[in-house]
Amino acid sequence: MTVKPKEPQATRRYRLGKSSEASGTRGAERPSNAVERSRLPPQAGAGKRDSFKPVIVLASASPRRRELLQQIGIDFRVVAADIEEKPLPDEKPGEFVLRMAREKALDVMRREGSVMPVLGADTAVILEGRILGKPVSRNDAIIMLSSLSGKAHEVFSAVTVAVNETEIHQALSVTRVTFSDLEPGWIEAYCETGDPMDKAGAYGVQGKAAEKISRIEGSFYGVMGLPLYETAELLNRAKVLF
Repeated sequence: MTVKPKEPQATRRYRLGKSSEASGTRGAERPSNAVERSRLPPQAGAGKRDSFKPVIVLASASPRRRELLQQIGIDFRVVAADIEEKPLPDEKPGEFVLRMAREKALDVMRREGSVMPVLGADTAVILEGRILGKPVSRNDAIIMLSSLSGKAHEVFSAVTVAVNETEIHQALSVTRVTFSDLEPGWIEAYCETGDPMDKAGAYGVQGKAAEKISRIEGSFYGVMGLPLYETAELLNRAKVLF
């Protein structure tokens, strides 16, 4: 489990307790609904694991979220959520990502009739009050990256662990990220790699974009898409981790 460092003053974290609300069907990951399974390597000192025994369902097809769950030693299976992602009128960024994470978890729980807790997550890049989602085209990615050039923005990353329809745990991580100046040629070359296309804000902190990030204040893993400290806390509340 990742040890929580002392947070910079600019970083804000908010946690919500249990919620009994089951909201509608907005929000959005549209990959295949095929069920996948993830087998984790044994952690150092943990001894040999004899069989794959999933303890949660991950309501996301994101390879980054799979890798991060593996990092904290969780067996899981994957069922991608199928909801429309769209902010409500006047919806604040934190409210938006928390709603998305909750609805992803509940969508999978209802479709699959899961008896295991379901983990949903959502991440959004916020620049000057505007929510930047995933780019819909190469040109859209260029516009997003150009708008982030030389500026600080915030990354809101929400996590939901739904044990059942009425026991729902949520947490929100907010991280401030600063880009150096992004030259047009660099933006063009980065977009040519295809890396921006499946990521909120059109960049991945764990890839080539890292060479242009001058400062991160908060959770690196939250910027990747799954803040591990908050995730582990919720899994503890849900009695998945002890």
